[in-house]
Amino acid sequence: MAKVFRVTPKRIKRVNGLVLTPDMVVVVTTQSHMLSPFNNGAKELKEVYMRIYGFDYQKANCTKSDFEVEVLG
Repeated sequence: MAKVFRVTPKRIKRVNGLVLTPDMVVVVTTQSHMLSPFNNGAKELKEVYMRIYGFDYQKANCTKSDFEVEVLG
């Protein structure tokens, strides 16, 4: 069963020419029942940020501590 999360950056982060801002909020649906969208290497989260904002999560060295996560369903 899939789970839905709202992921919000906590602060502005500038790394490797990329900028992550608190208004770059995304809604992520995981393929399996997980406690966090950061499980499974944050695969779904990386895909959503690239598709919506063209933001490379991995190149920016983002971690779980850079985000607030809210479970929607």
